[in-house]
Amino acid sequence: MSPTVPTVLTVAGSDSGGGAGIQADLKTMLALGVHGMSVITAVTAQNSLGVQGAWELPVAAVRAQYRSVVDDIGVQAVKTGMLASAELVEEVAELIAGTDAPAVVDPVGVSKHGDSLLAASALDSVRTKLLPVATVATPNLDEVAQLTGVRVESEGEMRRAAAAVLAYGPRWALIKGGHLAGDAVDLLTDGSEEHWLRAPRHDNRHTHGTGCTLASAIAARLAKGDSVPEAVAAAKEYVTGAVAAGFALGGGIGPVDHGWRFRGDS
Repeated sequence: MSPTVPTVLTVAGSDSGGGAGIQADLKTMLALGVHGMSVITAVTAQNSLGVQGAWELPVAAVRAQYRSVVDDIGVQAVKTGMLASAELVEEVAELIAGTDAPAVVDPVGVSKHGDSLLAASALDSVRTKLLPVATVATPNLDEVAQLTGVRVESEGEMRRAAAAVLAYGPRWALIKGGHLAGDAVDLLTDGSEEHWLRAPRHDNRHTHGTGCTLASAIAARLAKGDSVPEAVAAAKEYVTGAVAAGFALGGGIGPVDHGWRFRGDS
């Protein structure tokens, strides 16, 4: 029986602090009206101050979770986040290649606090195995540099970054320019079509989970039938509101507010 609510599967690590990773993904999916499901690739001990420890799951455990969900329930979109090792990257890429659903790949390399979430030995697997099966790849500027060697210092250099990412095979690249000065500007392109997405920059340091949230929002909108440009525009609007409503939690960087649309004036 087909589900009455679109289903989205996140393949990512667990964030014990609840601001990013699997927890952020599932909150985002709920907020956008889809049923979120999860394949946990790693467990982190993490809070507002950083990542205190990370333990990846065996490849067999990741494969079993994925097959359990997809073979019974099915998915309308898949989103990937922290994959930790080359072995996990390659396994997940193979699983996605055999799944008839759009895939949003967030090539997570480091946490908001600068902690590494991907082994250096896995970078080539991301380039050659994972990016080629992506419908949309969503690297930030640090991840672009890590994957392609292209360093972006200005908005005008974002096209070159997109071309470098597209060379690895994703259908679309969303280059996130949030680390640049000025408005938060992103470039979405498939190599011929271009969409520039702009939003005002909010003076709020509590931005933990922005990348996970954006990628999950794109996946949720794709599952509901949006085109890639429509999905990315809607996701950008959602994450901009979540960043504006980000709140203090613990002694460090707090999370974006995944439920900002529900709170209203209350």
